[in-house]
Amino acid sequence: MGRAPDVVLALAPVVFFLATLSLMDSFQLVRRRSIAAAVAFGAMVALAALAVHQWLRVTYGIPAPTVSRYIAPLTEETGKAALIAALIAMGRIAFPIEAAVLGFAVGTGFALVENLVYLRTMPDAALMVWVVRGLGTAMLQGATTAIFAMISKALADRHADRKAAVFVPGWLAAVAIHSAFNHRPVSPLAEALVILIVLPLLVLFVFSRSDRATREWIGAGMDLDLMLLDLVSSEQFALTRFGRYLTELRARMPGAVVADMFCLLRVELELAVQAKAMLMARDAGVTVPADEDLDAILDEREALKRSIGTLGLLALKPLQITSHRDTWHRGLLGARR
Repeated sequence: MGRAPDVVLALAPVVFFLATLSLMDSFQLVRRRSIAAAVAFGAMVALAALAVHQWLRVTYGIPAPTVSRYIAPLTEETGKAALIAALIAMGRIAFPIEAAVLGFAVGTGFALVENLVYLRTMPDAALMVWVVRGLGTAMLQGATTAIFAMISKALADRHADRKAAVFVPGWLAAVAIHSAFNHRPVSPLAEALVILIVLPLLVLFVFSRSDRATREWIGAGMDLDLMLLDLVSSEQFALTRFGRYLTELRARMPGAVVADMFCLLRVELELAVQAKAMLMARDAGVTVPADEDLDAILDEREALKRSIGTLGLLALKPLQITSHRDTWHRGLLGARR
């Protein structure tokens, strides 16, 4: 019980900020299960990093300050970034809001384990040490990964063809911030206060801008999807560039395959409309059950893709009338099954 103030100061700030970010996610883009998984991943990265750093100090005699200032920022930020980079690459993160919450969750898991280890190894440390670790180091671990996540997601949206390169700027920023903190340019307390004020404000600023952009995208996207869905269902579709393109494909592919392509375009638009409607309802505080025909639509989509085949799907690329976030949309709807 005598350690309770130490535990609270060392762990509470970062947990509180993660909860704040989660509550600000009015669209409920990130499920609690995903947050818990990200926290667990961060905890495992912390255990692995502590073991690696201990091995380097014992085996090669590397001084602790060198590990802290130059090696730890590289290993820790790389480990924490791995999960976020994988999720972005697989299309499992659609918006910077999600990236920020999941990134901070990974950092939270890392900070919780790191501070618990220090609580065990430094039982006689002064209360001020835990003030610095809770307000400074713990917040740093969460904020740097959130910054990496938001920068990487923004660049991935703009430069989808550059793959791994989009993760480099965010990783460099996280490593630089982490290394600067570990160099201790000012007193530990002053450093902790800077971290507590500057980094959370930066994360919240980007978070709020992303939230506004997400609202605009969902509203405009819903209108566009509904307009396109009406167009696909109308007689005028054959006169559009989409209809003309499908007509041209009939000369090179079986008619049944081209018909399935048309059906797939319609199904993709129906799924996009359902996903956006679900998000708009969540923002309004309403939980809308999945449509009764959702299972049938998702199954129809998979059947159409199998029928069209790999070459047919490649031929459909120029007609991708829905956005790059639709992979995430389908994952969102699939989770409602």
